[in-house]
Amino acid sequence: MTMQKPAEAQIGVVLLNLGGPEHLEDVEPFLFNLFSDRQIIHLSPLPFLQKPLARFIARRRAPKSCKAYRQIGGGSPLRKITARQGEVLAGQLAPLGRFQVDMAMRYWHPDARQTLTALGRQGITRIVALTLYPHYSKATTGSSVADLARVADELPYPFEIAAVEAWPDQPDYIASLVRGVHNAFGRCTGTPTLIYSAHSLPMKFIEEGDPYLHDLAKTIVEVEEKTGIRGKLCFQSRSGPVKWLSPSTPDTLLELAAKGVQEVVVMPISFVSDHVETLYEIDIQYAELARELGMRLVRTSSLNDDPRFIKGLAKLVIGACRGKKWL
Repeated sequence: MTMQKPAEAQIGVVLLNLGGPEHLEDVEPFLFNLFSDRQIIHLSPLPFLQKPLARFIARRRAPKSCKAYRQIGGGSPLRKITARQGEVLAGQLAPLGRFQVDMAMRYWHPDARQTLTALGRQGITRIVALTLYPHYSKATTGSSVADLARVADELPYPFEIAAVEAWPDQPDYIASLVRGVHNAFGRCTGTPTLIYSAHSLPMKFIEEGDPYLHDLAKTIVEVEEKTGIRGKLCFQSRSGPVKWLSPSTPDTLLELAAKGVQEVVVMPISFVSDHVETLYEIDIQYAELARELGMRLVRTSSLNDDPRFIKGLAKLVIGACRGKKWL
């Protein structure tokens, strides 16, 4: 087999995301994978109990989760959306070098082992690991990057990885969010209140130095500087008895309703792709709560495969490659 010269070597771009059950029968194994991740969830001080407890919790939670996924079509669209993002990104990168774009889902398929094995067999060992979480947390990007690095070390290929771990103020990302705010406000009948709904985290993560809140603040500062609209940060998708970031999005809606607010624009600020958090929690649960409170809820559109947003991702990839002198 003829080896490629380094200057001609193809570069792999691996999009890192959470993953999600694509069918209802996937829900329980997906939850098992999630709760088995000891890096983010300690179910017991005894490591050997992590997986048995994860299996028990997944079995208990699966029926409720299935109910949510059933209402958004029977599964998560995240893999399909990520694949489309990869296609658009590959098209934008094509004039700039030899790239192959793939994905690695942390808790579903294709996972890091499947993706890196396929790339390694093709002789692609220069890898840009590009997180699809704009705001760094060890629970999301940290876990995904660590898993990718661990798998790379276990495989028989000389991988070199450049990780893009956060991009809260990337200009094209910000521009896409700003456009989303203007579009959402244009669908309102009066002067709505803007709220930023971010995925919650246990408070202990922040107390241990997780930069998630700082990254969120960077995005909000940029968006508000360009829109001139001030919003309120709140948090969704929390579960369990530990102390979480607050206020919650439902509590914020209750507070605004008590003040007489009649319209709210909700920006799912920590989510760039539609998933159960946007399609079910915001579009169904929170919209219903808002109606019960006498308010109208309008959500900003998820970025998904928006070309301007993907242009920002392409710039991040090129910057990472130049940092490694691959381009």
